[in-house]
Parts: sequence; C-alpha cells; structure tokens
Amino acid sequence: MPNALSLDDIRAAADAKYASLDIALGETTVSLLNPLRLAKRNRDALGSVQERLTEDGADQEALLREALTLVARNKPQATALLREIGDDLAVMATIFERYVEGTQAGEASPSAD
Repeated sequence: MPNALSLDDIRAAADAKYASLDIALGETTVSLLNPLRLAKRNRDALGSVQERLTEDGADQEALLREALTLVARNKPQATALLREIGDDLAVMATIFERYVEGTQAGEASPSAD
C-alpha cells in the first residue's frame, strides 16, 4: 500500500512552491504573500490595482501603496513597510516588480525545435 501524503506534507509543498517575498526591516520581516495565498477578495483587488497601474495619469504611488498593503501578510506589516519606504516611489516600484517577478506562475517553455 503506497504511503499517503499528509495535509502537512501538501502544505509544506505549497509553502515552498508559492513562497512569499520576505523583506527584512531591522528585526522584523515583512512577508508579501503569493497571490495564490491571498483571500479571493484581495486577489481580485490586486488584479484591479495592476490594471489601474497601466492607465494614463494613474497615481503610481497610491496604487503601489494599495498593492503592497493588499499582499502583506497583515496590516501591521504593511504599515511598517510603507513607513520605512516613505515617499520613495523607486523603492516601492522595485519591491513590487520583484514581487510580481517572484510570484508569476510558470509559463510553458518554448519548444526546442
């Protein structure tokens, strides 16, 4: 009889595959959760924010603040991160770019024809 996987085994695999982006803030670590680990309402809101980021005249700073708040593990972590960033739009954009790059679902590889 084959060994059955435990739910803990599956959770550990999901944690490894869909890991958060962790950012050290002194003695604290802020975790930006993979979209698949977010509540549905936050996933939907994140998609909306990402769409609005590409619109002409979009308030990039406000939208990036909203996005980082949506994906942080909890509100205190989001608040701490945004307080440390301040008004530095370049830092916000870099964090969000790394978040998006690190959490994108794998795409099919091109064939080696």
